[in-house]
Amino acid sequence: MNGFQLQADRTVWTIGFDFEKQARSEGFLFVAGVDEVGRGCLAGPVVAAACILDQNRAVPAKLNDSKKLTAKQRDEIGEELRANALAFGIGTVEAEEIDRINILEATKKAMSLAIAALAPAADYLLIDALQLKLVCLPQKAIIKGDSISYSIAAASVIAKTYRDALMADLDPQFPAYGFAEHKGYGAASHRAAIRKHGPCPLHRKTFRGVL
Repeated sequence: MNGFQLQADRTVWTIGFDFEKQARSEGFLFVAGVDEVGRGCLAGPVVAAACILDQNRAVPAKLNDSKKLTAKQRDEIGEELRANALAFGIGTVEAEEIDRINILEATKKAMSLAIAALAPAADYLLIDALQLKLVCLPQKAIIKGDSISYSIAAASVIAKTYRDALMADLDPQFPAYGFAEHKGYGAASHRAAIRKHGPCPLHRKTFRGVL
C-alpha cells in the first residue's frame, strides 16, 4: 500500500509515491530522491546518490530503505535501479575532506555532487532528513524518507551498493583492516585493527576511536 494509514489517533506511513505525486501535481517533472551512506563510518568516503525513477516502470520488488534489505537484495535491486531509473547520480567526499570540513558539511557536499550529476537534471528534490540551502532547487526534507519515499529508498540502495563495492575494492590495498567485511564501520575487529596498526589514509582522523 502506498502512502499512509490512519490508525486510531496516529499516522502510520508506508513506503510509496505520495511525496512524488504531490510534487508532480504542482507541475514538477523530474523528482529526485537523495540519500547518503557512510556518515558514521570510521574510514572511507561518505557517498550520496540521487535518483529519478521512471514512472512508466514498476519499482523493483522489495524496494525499501537499504538498511532493511539483505546484501543480496540490495545488489539485485541496485542493479535493476541502475538499469531502469530515468537518471541517477553519485557524489563522494573522501576522508581527508571530511576531516577538514566536518561530516555534516561533507554529507551535504556529496548530496550536491550527486544532484549535479543527474541527466536529465532534477527540478524537485526529496531529501532524507537534510535541507540543502546551497542547491537552488525546490526541495523537501523528510525524516526517515528512505522508509516512506520510493525515490529516496532508491537513492539509499544505489549509494549503499556503490560504497560497499568501493570499500571491497580498496580492501587489498589495506588488508590489515578488513574493509571488505565491515566497509569502514566501527566493528570490533576494525577498532582492534586500528589499535594494532594505527590509522591508514582511508581513516577519518577526527572521528573518535581512530586516533
